This record gives sequence, structure tokens and C-alpha cells, in this order.
Amino acid sequence: MGLMTIGAFARAARLTPKALRLYDQVGLLVPAAVDPESGYRLYDPAQLPVARLVAQLRRLGMPLATIRVVCGLERAAAAEAVTAYWRQVSADTAARARLATLLVDHLSEGGTTMSDPNPTVAVRCAAGCDTGLVRDSNEDSAYASERLLAVADGMRGPGGAAASAAAVDALKPLAFTDVPAVDLLTMLAGAVSDADRAVHGLGTDTDQPVTTLTALLLSGSRLALVHVGDTRAYLLRGGELSLLTQDHTWVQAQVDQGRLDRDQAATHPQRAVLVRALGGGRQVEADLALRTALPGDRYLLCSDGLSAVVDRADLGSALAATDDPEDTVRALIDLARAEGAPDNIACVVADVVAV
Repeated sequence: MGLMTIGAFARAARLTPKALRLYDQVGLLVPAAVDPESGYRLYDPAQLPVARLVAQLRRLGMPLATIRVVCGLERAAAAEAVTAYWRQVSADTAARARLATLLVDHLSEGGTTMSDPNPTVAVRCAAGCDTGLVRDSNEDSAYASERLLAVADGMRGPGGAAASAAAVDALKPLAFTDVPAVDLLTMLAGAVSDADRAVHGLGTDTDQPVTTLTALLLSGSRLALVHVGDTRAYLLRGGELSLLTQDHTWVQAQVDQGRLDRDQAATHPQRAVLVRALGGGRQVEADLALRTALPGDRYLLCSDGLSAVVDRADLGSALAATDDPEDTVRALIDLARAEGAPDNIACVVADVVAV
């Protein structure tokens, strides 16, 4: 069988001539020959399998640069590449779906905009870390500013400290950026993806550190919460202490499925095994939420070095006992040390005050 004209080849490949000309220009699907007189592109029938693969990958929405890579791979490797691409698309779609749901929920409450040009609240805050009484190094990080609050708990050897610091550092630019309230969740989700890549970049062939991360970002009177792992966020409002996050641990998953009760989970030998962490997989899955900050609210962000050894009632009492965030941070660390402090301790205390 001889060479095929661009029209005949396009019909056989289920592509358009316009698409074939584009793929020629970018070097993805170069014609077998070009007629020297007419300039018509001519294609070899043997190119049809590749052309059909390109057509199918374009229907998936795959970028041309990625298609070029996939087409150069052996079949098994190409299949793995397509699987990885679709996993990424699915994760991105799920993240956008969560953001859309949160926005719809907010708008359904009756508000017409999430912007807050005249903020009426501010934050007074303090952060602290302590090595504890058993560990000989600190792998936790804590950060507190008027716009951003964050704690991270790094794990897996010496790289843990670097991992927690990298996660918090990836979010810090948001503390110095004028983030419109409507963009809070989107920007925070993007920063968490940056943090995940930064932690992945610290790994070696033999060691991949991971870290948890829990953070709050303020714009006007809106607070965006992001959470991965078993660091926690609490809210003290009207004398009631509420846990705002759910631990991404193996034992919590067993509790959710009814296989363990809370008492069993609290003493289970695998209670610290994470099912989600930055640096721990192909794609980070973070919990996102949007809240309204009210004057009088007090937020606590902490690592499990505090929450795992000090019970909820004592946390609430300590948070209610003093008005100054720095004094409260010291009191919380002292509580953990009084319980033996077997792990590093990181905590942030932030008060929402009327401007």
C-alpha cells in the first residue's frame, strides 16, 4: 500500500487535517513525505497506530508534550504513564470538586460574595516547640503570624525536621500576600501541593521523609483550614472546645469503619501510623474547609506530642485559663511535659479579636 494523502490519513486515524498539521509542526507526528510540487503531506499507513493513539490521548485531555513522551515509550511503560496521568487528573478533579462544594455551600447560605473588603477582626497569636523528655531532636515546626498559622510534624529520621520546615516554608508566602477571601481555598490548596513537592524533593533512594501539616489562613473574617495527617486544629468558642480536624491515621480509619472503638484506638500500638502525609505518595489529598472567624474565638493547632498525651478536658481548661497566647503556649507545653512528653511538642494558640 502506498502513501496516503493527509485527508485519507486523517479519516483513517479519526483526526482532522488541521490536527495533523499541528502535530507535524510540534514534531509529534511527522509525515512520511511531502510532495515537492504541491507541498501536500503524505503519510505511511504504518503510522496509523501512533496517530490513533495520539487521537485517544488527546480525548483524555493529555497535553501534547506528555503525549510525545508516551508515544516514545514501550507499551508497558506507556500504559504506566497513562495510568499515572489519569491518577493525577482524578486527584486534581477531586480537589476542584471539594472546592466547588465548599463554595456552593457558602453561597447557599445567602451570601453573594466571599470578599471581605472591610475586615472587622484580627489575630493575636503565639507559637512554640519543645523537644520533649524522650527524643533527642526536634522534628516539629510551628509558625504563627497575623495571617497564617501552621504546625507540622516530620517523621522518618533526620529528614523529618527538614520535611516539616519545608512544608511550613511553602505556605509562608501566603502570610505576606494580599489574598482575597474568594481565593483563600484555591491558594491554600496550591500551596499545599507546592509543600508536597518540596518534601518529595528531600528524599533519597533509601529514605523519603514525610510530614503532617495543619494550617489556617485568614483573609478579612474568613479562615481557610487545610489538614493532612494527625496534627490537629481545635476551636474554643463560648467555653466549648471542638476538634476541627480528623486524624488521617490507620486506627482512625478502623474507628470510622466500626472495627475499633475510641478506647481501643487510643492505646493501639499502630495509633501513629499515617494513611496521609506530605511526601508520602504520588498525590497529596488534603482536607479543606472554610470558616468564619468570630471575636472571642481561640484556635489551637498542635502536633500529637500534645494531643496524644493531654486529654481534651485538660486542653480546654488550659486554653480557657489565660488570655495571653504566649502564656497559654507555655502552659500547654508544660502539661505535655508533666505527662512524660514522649514526643516532640508543637503548638500555636491564636485569638480572634475585634478590630
